[in-house]
Amino acid sequence: AKMQNYLLSSSVGPEELPTLKELSTSEICRVWSGASRYIHRQLLKKRAVEIGVGTFALVPVQASVEEGKVLTVERPVFIANKHLRTFYNLECDETKLPDETPVVQLDFGEIAADTHFRQEIVELCVHEILLCFAGALRDNKEVEFSFK
Repeated sequence: AKMQNYLLSSSVGPEELPTLKELSTSEICRVWSGASRYIHRQLLKKRAVEIGVGTFALVPVQASVEEGKVLTVERPVFIANKHLRTFYNLECDETKLPDETPVVQLDFGEIAADTHFRQEIVELCVHEILLCFAGALRDNKEVEFSFK
């Protein structure tokens, strides 16, 4: 899905989300868990995953461990897309990806195989979940996105 699909000028109603309407809550959760697992596997391989509204990545942060000792650890973060931040007027910490980090897209085929759904269903389901997310941002609603 192209980025501009998530820059909404009006609210998104259920009638615009036919796939989510057809699926049960547990099926939607199964697809989303499959996407989460895929992201997790990529992070373990030191890859970032771009999902249309932003990117999941590992970034190095300095952690104080004990007296005067600092350790560099990798922290998983979600970096909201620049266009999205500007469009919805979001205040986010400026986080930069390490230059050597390869960026991949969601592999809907792999997620489909993992979740036993058709690839097209997985793709539409994720797209519509992200539309809901964008709609909530547009309407200034609080959003909680959980990833296992």
